Amino acid sequence: MSTSALPKRLGFFSRILDQADAAERYRLVTEQIIHAEAQGFDSAWVAQHHFNGDEGGLPAPLVFLAGLASRTSRIRLGTGVITLPMENPVRVAEDTAVLDLMLGGRLEVGFGTGGTPQAFLPFGIESAERGPVYGKYLALVRDAWAGQELAGGNRLYPTAPHLAERVWQATFSVGGGERAGRDGDGLMLSRTQPRPDDAPDTELWDLQNPIIDAYFAALPKGRAPRILGSRSLFVADDRKEALRFADIGLRRSAERFAASGFTVRGDTTADLIKAFDVHVGTPDDVIASLSADTALARVTDLVFQVHSVDPPHAHILRSLELIAQKVAPALGWAPQPAASKGPQLAASA
Repeated sequence: MSTSALPKRLGFFSRILDQADAAERYRLVTEQIIHAEAQGFDSAWVAQHHFNGDEGGLPAPLVFLAGLASRTSRIRLGTGVITLPMENPVRVAEDTAVLDLMLGGRLEVGFGTGGTPQAFLPFGIESAERGPVYGKYLALVRDAWAGQELAGGNRLYPTAPHLAERVWQATFSVGGGERAGRDGDGLMLSRTQPRPDDAPDTELWDLQNPIIDAYFAALPKGRAPRILGSRSLFVADDRKEALRFADIGLRRSAERFAASGFTVRGDTTADLIKAFDVHVGTPDDVIASLSADTALARVTDLVFQVHSVDPPHAHILRSLELIAQKVAPALGWAPQPAASKGPQLAASA
């Protein structure tokens, strides 16, 4: 099965990491998403991270997206991802059902198994349990959306059976790709992922193409694929300026990695760009580097984030403009007409 005949959709992703306090971070990312909509982006996604503000600045993505309901009109809004084992699945079903109504049917729901092991403990769960808990909770969310009877004879209000068609599963593994395909869900591929100890120079696409293969092999016959490829991308009018911001942001990330006991190979800006799987430079620079990514060529959804470069807000806005005007069209994306309500990401799924 191939995605080559399918039109590409364009998304903006944020881990909410602007160099500011929480309130300012939320204000800036709201502006960035509104600007992305104005530039024709089809979707915007926010991550969920608990406790560590340097890893990600948003523990409550559904609350944040509710604030965008009246400030956006076309762009689809998604979670990338809700860390489901740390949640109450019935509340997730309720909150997403209500939020989708507030958004007029524009919600996309990405789920994942979770983050750092210590983050699970305040939620009363061990990291080692997250896989089985994830599977149990995801099934319960689906049942609740569908209006099936829950414990005590209860049923969800409002029901949202349509949300089952807008689920995305994030994974680093071939097994996770197979699970997403078997379930008929969208597949979310990360901007970077760990390399094998015995092959530290493995290209990101060499890790992700087998995940895509497993997804296609497991996808039910007749089910349209949905594959989201997230990539770190910072575009500027001037290459020197882009590299200067990349050096600042990537060294900050490397310092955090070192403080956590991890080693980043190399010390030059080029080394850090490679280590963090970042695409940075002028439009021509990033078109060339992204075009070499054979996994990205197979996705249905091109989704870009500025992490771990994290340049100042004004430069993020300009990067969004250059992505929409120059980079994404070269990769197979075409903006929807201004009068359109935007693509239904899950309509053919």
